[in-house]
Amino acid sequence: MQEVTKHSVHTLVFRSLKRSHDMFISDQANPPPHDENSVKIKLATKIRDEYGLVQHIPAEEKKKKEAESVIGPYDTPKNDSETQILGTHPYPHGPGVALDENTAHQTDPSQAGVNQFREQEKYNNDLETMVASGVQDIQKHAGSKERYAAPGTSKALVLATGQSDKMLVPKKAPTMPKPDWHPPWKLFRVISGHIGWVRCIAVEPGNDWFATGSGDRMIKIWDLASGKLKLSLTGHISSVRGLAVSARQPYLFSAGEDKQVKCWDLEYNKVVRHYHGHLSAVHSLDLHPTIDVLATCGRDSTARIWDMRTKACIHTLAGHTNTVAEVKCQAVEPQIITSSHDSTIRLWDLAAGKSKVTLTNHKKSVRALTLHPKTYTFASASPDNIKQWKFPDGHFLQNLSGHNAIVNALACNSDNVLVSGGDNGTMYFWDWRSGYNYQRMQAAAQPGSIDSEAGIFALTFDHSGSRLLSAEADKTIKIYKEDDTATEETHPISWRPDILRKKRY
Repeated sequence: MQEVTKHSVHTLVFRSLKRSHDMFISDQANPPPHDENSVKIKLATKIRDEYGLVQHIPAEEKKKKEAESVIGPYDTPKNDSETQILGTHPYPHGPGVALDENTAHQTDPSQAGVNQFREQEKYNNDLETMVASGVQDIQKHAGSKERYAAPGTSKALVLATGQSDKMLVPKKAPTMPKPDWHPPWKLFRVISGHIGWVRCIAVEPGNDWFATGSGDRMIKIWDLASGKLKLSLTGHISSVRGLAVSARQPYLFSAGEDKQVKCWDLEYNKVVRHYHGHLSAVHSLDLHPTIDVLATCGRDSTARIWDMRTKACIHTLAGHTNTVAEVKCQAVEPQIITSSHDSTIRLWDLAAGKSKVTLTNHKKSVRALTLHPKTYTFASASPDNIKQWKFPDGHFLQNLSGHNAIVNALACNSDNVLVSGGDNGTMYFWDWRSGYNYQRMQAAAQPGSIDSEAGIFALTFDHSGSRLLSAEADKTIKIYKEDDTATEETHPISWRPDILRKKRY
């Protein structure tokens, strides 16, 4: 029996490689054979993609010309030189002229008819050249919107009908609208009293006082005019993350990281109701403006709708796949709006308890929402962009770019001032309509606090829209107001009408 020679793994692998190399070396540089069907499909696809929207134009033009060509040649016999008509029409002869002894004596078209025909032919050639170059120009320079729009809907070029010759003139590029002038905001008052991060803030409907919730488990009520402490409420066993004051009952609602949602009676300053059901920390709450329901959301990836009086959970709005950071209510559809760390925003049908629209445009966690008090729009904030949307279907309006931070808070007043507050203590002021950033501010840290505590957790305007309240990580509440001495001359808008590069998402 012959003994098998043992080789190392390296040798065996090398031999295998060499065999493979020898096997394929003969045709390794040759391209694969052409498949006719594949080539046809490829060409058809390219033609459809590049010229699909204009393929029908030549056929339509041809049909149009055939329909318009009323004058056509007669099929006259060559030897019949007597049956010619009077040259009153451009050559070839016009139909419908009766042949009789008066019209048969002239065998050639008149000189006037020949001249008229030549002029008409020159004009037609010029017009065809002009239109053809216009179409080539459009195909060459049109953007994606014009290129892929439905036939007849392109807005890139408009027809100048006021002239005798048809011309294609370019439409003016859209520019960003000039922003309204707003006076700059300045720090008016700093209120300290909490011994933990101030996480939430709510202004009472009468505009007399406001409440703050903090990481020290306390709810404090402050006088809005003087900034003095009026009351402290204890009861939560973890950070207070959400507050809302009812406009129709003497109730204050609070939510915290202890999974509790409480209803406080402000006549007795004590808890009268608990709303049990959340499986983890509750991060936000809001009251419905017209019916007695309460909306809360939290780390269990749900938003819950509660009956204020009976404490029953009417709906559990499930659908988000991560912490729900913010919930907002409004009187019109959609009545519930939520934003989440799964980078989506959902608009909910309150009656059915189901999601109507899911907005997936953001790329990162959406931590803040605000509704415009007058227009039917809202804004959402994420580290990638602040986006504006239109109700009821969540149509995208515009991006507000530039606030490069984790945006924890948004607030908007009726003067079209939008404010965004970041995790690094920056505040950006925007003109709502144009999206122009007209002021940037770094919140002043309280003496004794460290740099990392420069963070804004909540922003809200009072009901007059003239004072801005911020809840911050340096354990203070700051009140800002507009600078009364500022004018358009002292603080002009440094704005240039750039061409609007509007994103579609």
